[in-house]
Amino acid sequence: MTWEINQTRPIARVTKVTAEQNAVHIEFLNGNTGVCTSDYVTDLDVGDIVYFEEGGLERAPEDLWVETPWVGVVKLLLLDEVVIDIGGNMRIFPRPSEPELHIGNTVQGMGRGVIERVLSEDPIRYLDLPDVDDHTIDQFKDPLGREYSFDEFGGSKQIVDRARELIEAPLRYHKELEEIGARPIKGVLFTGDPGTGKTMLARIIASQAGATFYQISGPQIMSKWLGQSEEVIRRIFIDASQQKRAIVFFDEIDSLATQRSDESHEASRRIVGQLLASMDGFRPETNVVVIATTNRPQDIDYALRRPGRFDWEIHFPLPTQSDREEILAKSAPKGTITGLPHPLVAEKTENWSPAELVAIWSEAALLAVTDGRRRIQAEDYIGGHERVSAQRERKRKELELAKQDVSA
Repeated sequence: MTWEINQTRPIARVTKVTAEQNAVHIEFLNGNTGVCTSDYVTDLDVGDIVYFEEGGLERAPEDLWVETPWVGVVKLLLLDEVVIDIGGNMRIFPRPSEPELHIGNTVQGMGRGVIERVLSEDPIRYLDLPDVDDHTIDQFKDPLGREYSFDEFGGSKQIVDRARELIEAPLRYHKELEEIGARPIKGVLFTGDPGTGKTMLARIIASQAGATFYQISGPQIMSKWLGQSEEVIRRIFIDASQQKRAIVFFDEIDSLATQRSDESHEASRRIVGQLLASMDGFRPETNVVVIATTNRPQDIDYALRRPGRFDWEIHFPLPTQSDREEILAKSAPKGTITGLPHPLVAEKTENWSPAELVAIWSEAALLAVTDGRRRIQAEDYIGGHERVSAQRERKRKELELAKQDVSA
């Protein structure tokens, strides 16, 4: 087996077997796809249900493959294919002769190959409906899916220690702090460049503290219905206050709660007002911490930075060389040889974010698979670094050109 995913014996279906009988194309129940090479795939056929076992793929019972219905929005129509947005993930399906599809249709389908019917001529999103109910609020609850560990966060130990003090400890010892008479910590602002691990650390803390995790971004919360965005925020905070422990997480809050002024949009002013009211409305028994991320803290409304709101801040700097070496080692896939040159790659990746460092492994895995290897070797690792480095350079040049266009 050349690669594996973070799940115990994931079930997949064979979609193609190469003519040489040395590789198979597979798809998972969630729609992800992959290519696996192994000495033990010669007896597999298209349509077989398989699972990952040490050394290769093994057949699984047919009844383990249970297709579930989905709802999505048509984004692109091609001659033989259609691109559909399912919960923020773009998927490609064969274009059916029936039903007739148009861009923007909300459709229902089954599994990976069947589009069954058009539910609406228009796209339906989280907040396109006028009423806010429990199902609407459940859309913002992130089940996390697995237990996260602090060992997964490579980088500054000081960041982890401070986050545990400000967030995990108040959630775990809420009653004890209340008995002492300490002022509760309501909001913590995570600042730093994109890709520095802000969202990851919030998930880890929620997992370790056993807290219900609500994840909210600006585009999700915006609604065409007057007052609905504020109502959703209010209901999320009410729902969170009913949990034993909860974290309400706002991703890139500067896009949602900008400085209020005479020129700012009325909807933005109302949302900031609702955030202020919700955070100020915490009762003593409420065990909720609000976390918000931003790389532009200066753009957040001043009122949200006052005591009792987001008055605590943790900055996520770009990792140092030793941090980078640790991130590379911790994020290495299981299918890698030992003794890879982490110090060398760490030295060559100054000013790289953790997300960019992790991307090296994706490129390295592709190089290993396409060359017929089951494990990532040093040459794949170095090649992965070179590929990501080239991508960063292209992005840098594109950004410089964009700035020149704006200044011109």
